[in-house]
Amino acid sequence: MSLEGEVDNVNLAVICHSYNNFQKDPIDILAPRVSSVNVFVRVNPFSELGKYLSIPQLERFSSAYKIDLTGTPENVQVSPTPIWYLPTDRDYKRLGERHYAHVKSLIKERGTKFDLIHAHFTWSAGYAGARLKEEYDVPFVVTGHGYDIYSLPFKDDEWRAKIEYVLNTADHIITVSQSNLACIQKLDVSTPVTVIPNGFRSDLFYPRDSLECRKALNLPQDKKIILTVGNLEPVKGQRYLVEAVQRIIRERKNILCVIVGAGKVRTALERQIRSLGLEDYILLAGGKPHDEIPLWMNACDLFVLPSLRESFGVVQIEAMACGKPVVATRNGGSEEVVISDKYGLLVEPADPEDLAEKILVALDREWDREAILAYAERFTWENIVKDILKIYRSLGIGD
Repeated sequence: MSLEGEVDNVNLAVICHSYNNFQKDPIDILAPRVSSVNVFVRVNPFSELGKYLSIPQLERFSSAYKIDLTGTPENVQVSPTPIWYLPTDRDYKRLGERHYAHVKSLIKERGTKFDLIHAHFTWSAGYAGARLKEEYDVPFVVTGHGYDIYSLPFKDDEWRAKIEYVLNTADHIITVSQSNLACIQKLDVSTPVTVIPNGFRSDLFYPRDSLECRKALNLPQDKKIILTVGNLEPVKGQRYLVEAVQRIIRERKNILCVIVGAGKVRTALERQIRSLGLEDYILLAGGKPHDEIPLWMNACDLFVLPSLRESFGVVQIEAMACGKPVVATRNGGSEEVVISDKYGLLVEPADPEDLAEKILVALDREWDREAILAYAERFTWENIVKDILKIYRSLGIGD
């Protein structure tokens, strides 16, 4: 596969918080275009307690979840960067310096050579990248994905100063949505910014036989299936989808709402589902590996994203790449994905009544699957990576 703007003979260092999904995919697509990629993944050994204790909140922070070595290219070396810390604001503010020290130690220990640093998330990976840029005098690119752009710098003056330092030290900033760009523009930042959305893997997310996927997942063949995929966190709004299901079954009973994901609100969702008597209508499927998600996408009739806030929401694109329409909240990111009612419908966040109404409309509508697939095509990682490579070349990399 030929990509524009190749940067052969370049060694890339990537500092990130996970090597899975939207952080792994562009790395793997970029890898054949460079000489080597060294990926430093921040992990918290505290999360490994989940192996011995039943703590759903820790599942998505474990090394097994955060590092997916499936199909890793030969020239990509993935190194866990273990840092013990507690999930407190105080510990998190100190994490940047510790993250930098750990990555620097690994680089020196292994004699790692790199011509460019690319960090995913401004904190703490971005801070580590900024410090390494100053020490090694190589170009530094940071991608601001979500909370690290729209939340952290606006918490207090100390956070603002930390994030502004990272953004101003970078040679180029990438962010995934116009709503994130608007947040950056509220800060005192002079570094060039380019909006490049996240993408999807076209070798995973494509139309498959729905009945076969349902059979493989042991899902009913005779029901309309509503699907949402995301971490079980308050900001993802699953509780409002549960409330919406209570309203939907007043109109039609032949539905099953499947919630895929792991996280801190699982127990609360289980209680909510029981209290509303919705056990026959909602399935908490748990967290699933990324390469299994396309089966769930293809098995459903409708994808729903009830988030209160999203920077972009690539799961919507992944669903569309399987030919599925989307109902999503106006959460800051989905408005940039569901840009036409040809592809889906938008609802108000935290409004179960509006959500239920639009889901019912969507279930009854005849959607143009080919139009949805054609729209999704622009978000393949192959297309997105071309824009990332252009930024690398603009910094003199590969010339």
